[in-house]
Amino acid sequence: MVKTEIPGHGELAIRYLVLDYNGTLAVDGEPLPGVKKALTALSGDVEVHILTADTFGKVRSRMAEVPCVISVLPPGGQDKGKLDYITRLGPRQTACIGNGRNDRLMVKEAALGIAVILGEGASTETLLAADVVCTDILSALELLNHPLRLTATLRT
Repeated sequence: MVKTEIPGHGELAIRYLVLDYNGTLAVDGEPLPGVKKALTALSGDVEVHILTADTFGKVRSRMAEVPCVISVLPPGGQDKGKLDYITRLGPRQTACIGNGRNDRLMVKEAALGIAVILGEGASTETLLAADVVCTDILSALELLNHPLRLTATLRT
């Protein structure tokens, strides 16, 4: 579990990390450099979940060695599907990272919502729903490795 105290907000206690795949962890179905190593390291502290439409059909083969749960969502209603998924886990103990419009509901509902802006950009709605915005996925994942960075960013 990742814990930190956020002045003006209370304790943040993250048990689950839920991530979008394409546009967040991967570009054109290929994981970005360093992603697998970072997720493997984090898996010792949080349970890692990857939610995706798997547009390129590569998520299972590319992430096979990463200790994580992979869920491929049907094409329609992915925003609601992602929200339902974190609702089952428990949003108050979940951090979500995404970039697309279909990530906005889970990012908003999670205890910690992080939007990333990579090569394909990010939905304005998701950016506005996020607690933190990062310009690359490794910086976003590092926030969980160094939770005092979250304290510094989110305190009132």
